[in-house]
Amino acid sequence: MNQTLALAQWLDTSRPDETVIAWLGDHTWTLGQLRYDVALLVEELQRQEGERWALCFENSYLFIVALLATLTSGKTPVIPGHSRVSLLEEQQSLFNGVLSDKPLDWRGRYLVVSSARKHDAALPPLPPIAEGGFIELFTSGSTGLPKRVVKSIASLDKEASMLAVRFATRVAGCRVIASVVPQHLYGLTFRIFLPMSLGLPLHAAMLYYAEQLAAVEHGHRYLFVSSPAFLKRLDAQLTPPPVSIILSAGGMLPWQDVIDTQAWLNVWPDEIYGSTETGILAWRYRQQDDVSWLPFPAVSITPEGDAFRAVSPLIAQQTGLLLDDILHFEDNGTFRLIGRRGRVVKIEEKRISLSEIEQRLVALEGIRDAAALPVSRGGRQGIGVLLVLDDPLRQTWRETHSKSLELSWRRALLPWLEPVAIPRYWRVLDEIPVNSMNKRVYAQLQELFNETP
Repeated sequence: MNQTLALAQWLDTSRPDETVIAWLGDHTWTLGQLRYDVALLVEELQRQEGERWALCFENSYLFIVALLATLTSGKTPVIPGHSRVSLLEEQQSLFNGVLSDKPLDWRGRYLVVSSARKHDAALPPLPPIAEGGFIELFTSGSTGLPKRVVKSIASLDKEASMLAVRFATRVAGCRVIASVVPQHLYGLTFRIFLPMSLGLPLHAAMLYYAEQLAAVEHGHRYLFVSSPAFLKRLDAQLTPPPVSIILSAGGMLPWQDVIDTQAWLNVWPDEIYGSTETGILAWRYRQQDDVSWLPFPAVSITPEGDAFRAVSPLIAQQTGLLLDDILHFEDNGTFRLIGRRGRVVKIEEKRISLSEIEQRLVALEGIRDAAALPVSRGGRQGIGVLLVLDDPLRQTWRETHSKSLELSWRRALLPWLEPVAIPRYWRVLDEIPVNSMNKRVYAQLQELFNETP
């Protein structure tokens, strides 16, 4: 098994000061600078009242400074999942102060975290981080209220260790770049904990566009931590960067996007399945479409009624957690994702699986992505779908005024679906909108059907 550094060892003085931690453009932060910046922030935090501090960062290096300083000060890091002041004001009962890498129009207690110029004057040694420390994350709950998820530092260290077993050899010598923020568990685990635990230099900035990915310095090899939403927007006209491994999570990665990613970067993505509540659960590596998911070692997923229960060393509850997904297990212990529990609606007394409609649509030629949802019109309910088409089919859609294509899609679905499940309302988009966590917000998608076609 590959040895990893636990968070309590990230500042260990046994490693040389010159160890590279992060970079941004021509600037590099070393381990010595990190120790110095953390010590200064610890001094400041120890003068501050309040135990719970929200971390609102895009800069990965400064996020690490704030995370280590908060824990070293004996305070609790709170990750609200965003940096929007209007939402922070609504959620201010969740924390006592805010740490950020930029000034905020915030009336409460907050500190702007920066990297100070390192002086030779010795700072007092940092106290050890207490055992039993934890981080609080807040995700979008089903009721619209933020849902609190507590992650112990021990479980985050364990998650990095589990990932190292599978990936450490392949990422050795890589630098880490990412298109996901450290404000959610995926970014926290893969953009922060994984590189820090393996001693890999990390890029302090987030990549928003394919142009930024193409522009990374070509003198290094890279691990690219990404998402399906970003990989859908790659531009094959750009010069490909030297990416050696791609990790994708946060949603399903359509097969066509896997093919397009490999064609540009000459790398097949590794996909991770999990959630904020469970941490990582399974992994797959596809060089063909029909590949099942393999649970990580020590992860057990078993059927329970019409659901599935996951038990893992990353889940605090000894009894595990029920998953929101419907799975189909193969005899060899791998599984396929069938759809989401709860994505079943009743129309004319028929139970209709919205996930199945989406899968049947994506199986049709030229349809790259689909979202299905119930739409009410004139007191009658039907199915509406949002589609993303490939370029040739999109051109056909424009030229035929859509009706002939809609008819052909309905005919193609009839052998598989109940008549009431055949979509009545159709919309074609460049891409299906997702929120900052790369999740579809179906209440917002519903608004796209407000106008009569």
